[in-house]
Amino acid sequence: MTRQPLVARRAEELLGSSVVATAPVAGGDIATATRLRLSDGTTALMKTLPHAPDDFFADEAAGLRWLAEATPGGGAHLPEVLGVDGECLIVRWVEPGKSNVDSAAALGRELATLHAAGAPSYGLERDGFIGRLPLPNRPAGTWAEFYAVRRVLPYLKLARDRGAVTPEEAAAVEALVPRLPGLVPEEPPARLHGDLWNGNVIWGLDGHAWLIDPAAYGGHREVDLAMLALFGLPHLPRVLDAYLEVAPLADGWEDRAALHQIFPLLVHACHFGGGYGARAAELARRYT
Repeated sequence: MTRQPLVARRAEELLGSSVVATAPVAGGDIATATRLRLSDGTTALMKTLPHAPDDFFADEAAGLRWLAEATPGGGAHLPEVLGVDGECLIVRWVEPGKSNVDSAAALGRELATLHAAGAPSYGLERDGFIGRLPLPNRPAGTWAEFYAVRRVLPYLKLARDRGAVTPEEAAAVEALVPRLPGLVPEEPPARLHGDLWNGNVIWGLDGHAWLIDPAAYGGHREVDLAMLALFGLPHLPRVLDAYLEVAPLADGWEDRAALHQIFPLLVHACHFGGGYGARAAELARRYT
């Protein structure tokens, strides 16, 4: 590890502790990640993004704290927030290890506990971000309404504006919206990670699965599970089995996974283009 003066100086100002060494961390396509070693023995991860949107890192820090405070001692593992300002976030370092069936089972149980902590409503009192994109969170009365007007339709419009979906593909997704109330069983809002794909799960050297980079809000718990399945997670069947042992899902949840994958596919279409919009339309057609 070396010492990057500008990064170190900002970290020292936020943490009140000297930075002994720094090292770049690979991964991530939004912020620059740096590993810090502090004089008090702490190892931390610092994410920086010059000219970040207002509240970009503050919302991530708030999400980490909101998820962590819900289940003290028995819920999901989330890195501790050490410091945050307008252009950076510092969290306690999680040493990566390897996945195994035991840690996967523990993740399933912990995720069920996290979801059961609940939320005041579908949505959140503040908007957030998912990747670089704003995430509208204004509460709605039902999950079907929230999923339609805060998740599917805003990103469908943006994807269409960016040329990431064709008019025909957009029409297929729009046709799904009026059917949502009859497709998704209502249940109390769960406390969601909100961006729970494989890349946001770190299998720690300590044997725990750690959840990072949330886009937290109150929503339907099937969303987190559907996102885990969308891009693949090691030992996913064991995660789901353990989850169901703690918190059974309504009948037909496997068939609804694709329904709840439409939102993250549209987000990816907005970010990356490619075939994500076409895939979202393909899934939408299954339900119309």
